[in-house]
Amino acid sequence: HHYHVFASLPHMERGVAKVLGGDPKGNNFLYTNGKSVIIRNIENPAIADVYTEHPHQVIVAKYAPSGFYIASGDVSGKIRIWDTTQKEHLLKYEYQPFGGKIKDIAWTEDSKRVAVVGEGVCVCVCGAVFLWDSGSSVGEIVGHSKIINSVDIKQTRPYRLVTGSDDNCTTFLEGPPFKFKCTISDHSRFVNCVRFSPDGNRYASAGADGQIFLYEGKTGEKLGSLGGEKAHDGGIYAVSWSPDSTQLISASGDKTVKLWDVGSGTAVTTFNLGSDVLDQQLGCLWQKNHLLSVSLSGYINYLDRSNPDRPLRTIKGHTKSIQCLTVHKTDGRSSIYSASHDGHINILHGENEGFVRKGHSNLVSRMAVDESGRLVTCSMDDTVRYTDLSKREYSASDVVKMDMQPKCVSVGPGGLAVTVCIGQLVLLKDKKKLFTLDSLGYEPEAAAVHPGGGAVAVGGADGKVRLYSVQGNTLKDDGKVLEVQGPVTDMSYSPDGAFLAVTDEKKVITVFTVADGYTEKSEFYGHHAKVVCLSWSPDNEHFATGGMDMMVYVWTASDPDKRIKIPDAHRLHHVSGLAWLNPNTLVTTSHDACVKQWNLKN
Repeated sequence: HHYHVFASLPHMERGVAKVLGGDPKGNNFLYTNGKSVIIRNIENPAIADVYTEHPHQVIVAKYAPSGFYIASGDVSGKIRIWDTTQKEHLLKYEYQPFGGKIKDIAWTEDSKRVAVVGEGVCVCVCGAVFLWDSGSSVGEIVGHSKIINSVDIKQTRPYRLVTGSDDNCTTFLEGPPFKFKCTISDHSRFVNCVRFSPDGNRYASAGADGQIFLYEGKTGEKLGSLGGEKAHDGGIYAVSWSPDSTQLISASGDKTVKLWDVGSGTAVTTFNLGSDVLDQQLGCLWQKNHLLSVSLSGYINYLDRSNPDRPLRTIKGHTKSIQCLTVHKTDGRSSIYSASHDGHINILHGENEGFVRKGHSNLVSRMAVDESGRLVTCSMDDTVRYTDLSKREYSASDVVKMDMQPKCVSVGPGGLAVTVCIGQLVLLKDKKKLFTLDSLGYEPEAAAVHPGGGAVAVGGADGKVRLYSVQGNTLKDDGKVLEVQGPVTDMSYSPDGAFLAVTDEKKVITVFTVADGYTEKSEFYGHHAKVVCLSWSPDNEHFATGGMDMMVYVWTASDPDKRIKIPDAHRLHHVSGLAWLNPNTLVTTSHDACVKQWNLKN
């Protein structure tokens, strides 16, 4: 099935440098998030490819200078070297140079040797250099007493290798085979980044002390520092050289990126990226004429030399796993709304466009759009929020506090909504709590308000669905109980109200026909694990489900045997949410922080 991916942003941590990889041809750049390596086109970042073959969290990925392979390293110390030319990204080699987190990777210019450094389980082994095709050692990385953050290899002969560590030192090695030459201790705090200039004449080291020092590439002799006393007011996390080796950029916790003239040691431009802690700059990349930096928020900034206070463009999106999504049409344009683990809500229409940062302070468990164009979301921060989509900003008045933690919200006509909280059902109307039903005698897990507004179905952990009526300002139990195969995970009426579909933990989807008092039901089998989410197509005939088996199925309500299967929709991650843009287009989200749009026309 053909799909388009809206890629996740880089995974960021406060005080931790983020290494960006650049393609030697200058077309793409690389970063990591969770178990994925994301390849994006630098001219048009909407074009993205996601590599998801690592079983553990990936930290860094770097192109071989040939451009044909990428080496990526994960938290367990595994290095995978894989093909870039085919869509399948076939694995060429896999190695385990040491046990522990890999933090940086460098190749020799002939693409034959790879150096990796990081946080070894044992401090004595935090780095390795080996032949790419056999894994056999071509030197020893020694001389540090703490974890190694950064490594680089001179891209001209004679080869030199340099490393930077939390022990405030850099080491300089000659080779191959690479042998320790000397330790340099100019920095007074952690060394975060070391990089040779493309012509090999110099290398720079940048540290948590706000200093950037320059050294002679062949001998390691100190040449000076950038910016006199200090290069930045905060720690420096990354540097990247210009292609002609005369300038470099540096990214700092002081929320700026600086562009340096290396010859004079002075800053030509200072790019200011904001005043919030999330605007700290933790990574950068100079590729052709593009200057990129990454903020702690995960935003990727394209810096503008002629307007340093405003990036040319900022790529937004999710950095954390996505929990739920919904789709809404305004003026004929469809927008995709997705919410993540950290409460961040994102809007997609063509280009990514994030919401304002102030919103839910915790995981958003469910979202829906009501008929007056308000996004209704419930979160583990114990609130239900109403966001006017025409304004696209949160306002405090739109928060309804719940007594218990909400799990699910469903909207109906006339400003009606029902929230399922732990042990209770809450009826809301026009952003106010009308009625709370507790002492239920069962644990509610999900609810669906009938499109006609009078009825509410509630699914329980006991594998039963109970029907309620909205009477005035109250919810009344109809005394009608429907049986499904297991604890309910999700449920929804078809848009025309003719069917009620219910998913459960026992891998089954049950569809009830509403017209005959819910007596007629069909069961849909196919998932190999718990089914977690469900969404009806606007055609009222098809619905899609996602399960812990990482499968997505598109079913036909009238014929349980007729189905479309999308295996591995988000490889190695289960689908957390589904929604339809139109009868031919399904959108899926997942814990890989990516959004995918599937064309089902064929």
